[in-house]
Amino acid sequence: MGEYPKTTRITDLKIYPIKSCRGFSIKSSTLTRKGLQYDRCCMFIDAKKVFITIRDKPEMTLIQTAIEHDAEGRGILKVTFPAVIKTEGQDPKPDYDNATTVSVPLEADQDWLDKNAELIEAEIWKYDTDAYAFTSPDVADVVNNYFTAWDPDSQVKLVTKGPTPRQCRGNGDPQYLGRKEFVNFPDVLPVQVANEVSMRELNGRLTQSGAREITIERFRPNIIVDSKNLRAWEEDEWKTLRINPPKTYLDSLSTLTGLNNESVDVDVAARCARCHVPNVDPVTAVPDKKEPWGTLYAYRRVDDGVKYKPCFGMLCCPRNEGPVEVGMEVEIREVMQAAGGKGEHKYVKGF
Repeated sequence: MGEYPKTTRITDLKIYPIKSCRGFSIKSSTLTRKGLQYDRCCMFIDAKKVFITIRDKPEMTLIQTAIEHDAEGRGILKVTFPAVIKTEGQDPKPDYDNATTVSVPLEADQDWLDKNAELIEAEIWKYDTDAYAFTSPDVADVVNNYFTAWDPDSQVKLVTKGPTPRQCRGNGDPQYLGRKEFVNFPDVLPVQVANEVSMRELNGRLTQSGAREITIERFRPNIIVDSKNLRAWEEDEWKTLRINPPKTYLDSLSTLTGLNNESVDVDVAARCARCHVPNVDPVTAVPDKKEPWGTLYAYRRVDDGVKYKPCFGMLCCPRNEGPVEVGMEVEIREVMQAAGGKGEHKYVKGF
């Protein structure tokens, strides 16, 4: 099982401002109770106001996102839609030389929302949540044109989270977590932590079977950790983590006084059960018929709560908020085997 507590390091931070679209790495962010700032703050919905993902529309992974800030420091989401090249007998290809980019504010005031968006009820996994659908033609028409280039019958809108909190379910439900937590548009819980050692172990199996290596982006994690003292898949055991700021003189004082000095404590609530989304190449949007799901299925069905899906990554709920950045120490403070006899993680369906 290994020696605990022990420490590792954050080697990458990733956010995905629009659910199922391309994300990007960042050097630093704020880890809020709802996850990394701006992560999954938007999503696309269909004509029935039901969320859509690359499970249904792999071409979503070709949509690129970026975050900029205005003079007041408020976030602006920039969304780039490539043109679509169609050649008979070949898969469609993205053309970024002829892409179209739209911008929407992520901290818009009510006056802007009243003029440019509509408050609606959107559906995620059979549960309704309120959302603002962007209705201004400079956004709505570009969104619709992109999706109809792939499927003429598509009727798609871009939405951002509305004012009503969306409560965590599954392992994040208060009866399991012990408190209420809320989330934007992830499937279930706010944060996914991934172990780079496990990614390397999986790639070793893929190459041994004749498949190509893949990047960890396929699994869409938020916080990636790596260090020489980690083992592959030991994250299955983790229960609580503490993300510590860089060591300074003030940290020494905080130790003496008992203060936390901006450390962020994180509950590791569940394994992340996997569908076939990681089979989609994020660069080409072409799904592989087998990998990596096939290899994972052969040896990573490790959770009694979800016996017929393999697992990669851990779903988490922060207890408090604070700054996080690449290079910060992550302290593995508690593991399931030593957590008061509570035993192993067991996945609880959240939808």
